[in-house]
Amino acid sequence: QVQLVESGGGLVQAGGSLRLSCAASGIILRVSGFNWYRQAPGKQRELIATITGGGDTYSVASVLGRFTISTDKVKNLGYLQMNNLRPADTAVYYCKTRSFWGQGTQVTVSS
Repeated sequence: QVQLVESGGGLVQAGGSLRLSCAASGIILRVSGFNWYRQAPGKQRELIATITGGGDTYSVASVLGRFTISTDKVKNLGYLQMNNLRPADTAVYYCKTRSFWGQGTQVTVSS
């Protein structure tokens, strides 16, 4: 049974930083690779960052240069380091690997 649990969300002022974590069980994230998605109120869920099992990373233009996806080399954790946050980044953030989703963590950025 694969389970993913996100944490690290919260309320932050514009320009601030947060680091989201995705704790996995039943699958090894640094082997499977994984994705971060987000869903803002009234909008569709969107893919924002991917890391492959080979360690290649991809980010959408809106977060490129501000967000970094990574996996822990020791613990079975994935991360999303988010810097220079903007109010438009306010959303529920989800991690996903293969067909498995976490429950999401809320990120709210105040102006």
